[in-house]
Amino acid sequence: MKILMVTSEATPYAKVGGLGDVVSALSRALSLAGHDVRIILPRYYSIDRARLAAIPEPLGVPLPTGGNVNGGAGGEAWTSIWTTLLPASEVPVYFLDYERYYGRDGIYGTKTEPDFADNPERFALLSRAAFQLCRFLDWTPDIIHAHDWPTAIAPVYLRQFQGLGEFAGTASVFSIHNLGYQGIYDKGDFPVLGLPWELFHGAGFEHYGRVNLLKAGLSQADSLTTVSPTYSREIQTPELGAGLDGLLRSRSADLVGILNGVDSDDWDPSQDTLIPANYGPGDLSGKATCKRELQKAFGLALDPKVPVIGMIARLTDQKGIAELFGPSYGSAGRICGELAVQFVIIGSGEKWCEAELGNLQAKLPNFRVRTGYDEALAHLVEAGSDFYMMPSRYEPCGLNQMYSLRYGTLPIVHRTGGLADTVENYNQDTGSGTGFAFEHLTPLSIFDTTGWAIWAWYNKPDHIKAMVGRAMEKNFSWERPAREYAKLYAHALEKRQASAAS
Repeated sequence: MKILMVTSEATPYAKVGGLGDVVSALSRALSLAGHDVRIILPRYYSIDRARLAAIPEPLGVPLPTGGNVNGGAGGEAWTSIWTTLLPASEVPVYFLDYERYYGRDGIYGTKTEPDFADNPERFALLSRAAFQLCRFLDWTPDIIHAHDWPTAIAPVYLRQFQGLGEFAGTASVFSIHNLGYQGIYDKGDFPVLGLPWELFHGAGFEHYGRVNLLKAGLSQADSLTTVSPTYSREIQTPELGAGLDGLLRSRSADLVGILNGVDSDDWDPSQDTLIPANYGPGDLSGKATCKRELQKAFGLALDPKVPVIGMIARLTDQKGIAELFGPSYGSAGRICGELAVQFVIIGSGEKWCEAELGNLQAKLPNFRVRTGYDEALAHLVEAGSDFYMMPSRYEPCGLNQMYSLRYGTLPIVHRTGGLADTVENYNQDTGSGTGFAFEHLTPLSIFDTTGWAIWAWYNKPDHIKAMVGRAMEKNFSWERPAREYAKLYAHALEKRQASAAS
């Protein structure tokens, strides 16, 4: 099949969260399976043109009349296109260059302006440009696969006015990577999308009197996906549906949860060049070396007998930081004060949480923090820790728990979303399992489950050893998800063709 990925992120060019990793890894896997996959994303200011090849002809993209675009004059935006191959693949990547929208710091916003006011215009241009690029290349995709709210309007364009001529046989797939981000803007922004007003309600944009881009994508795409089977069920409930559970239930027959894979080349302890010693399930001596170097890097006592809990996180409410680090009630202080453990964390985000991490570090000799993000140190945390803390309030898929399993670092998780799909809870009678899970997110449940894991460390070492070996044998490659996506694409095409025939 011919597949066009329309996305706001793709690693290594533009990344805020896991979206960029998923788009690139899935594209590689689909390409290796024989599909013709291409990617389009903006050429943000941070993407160096010197590393790309220019397509000499400009690309004209129709603009709507009215709104704020081009002074309300309509017409065309004359854009530039740059291209390269996605590393370690044959996947062409096309970069839409339009200085007015993308020649600035930030992908969605900056620290001073977290959400650019013109984001509806910026990403509408990207979605419309996707169709123009295909025409320019004389390449018509079977599937247009749009990702998250920034490109949710691409399925709307396909259904409403692109689904004729060369795109009559093209189906749309829309992936929800995180339902918590929906692209909600003022109703006055609707004209910049270039759609007639009857589609404000008719295509599903209306959301309590405002424009909801993601809601329209959910309404208009031929098929819907999200990034784990459990999350696909959770978002159909009022608790985790973020106000869209009714719409998602109405489209449940078209919604499929496909668990993400991980990059097995970048995250493989047997060949990882960022850790001080390599190891595998048959010989864990290298993991002991990594643990010692981790303790040294964080200024902890060099004691191989004390279990190390690691954590790498964006310090946001989604990640369970209130229950873990909340001043006076979070469980981290009690974990480090009452249990014989060491705790290391890499993270940044909410200012109150960064401040509290500093307070805990000042009070607790076995708690250490690094603010920000360091790729090499992140690999060392995964390799050198014995347990990995991931108490997310909700987690569409999660990648770090899968990295941890591959590195023989047993996750301690809230049983939600992709965490429920990837971590098998410990059974202390049989020794089975690959981690430790709790059902309800509270400070007490985090503490009790961590205490259970530490109890097993000291009292059931044979169980821990078997769990580590079992965890490291888990296969989270992209080969299986790619096959599932290919089946979904074929189903979307059949559905599209049946609809056209009727």
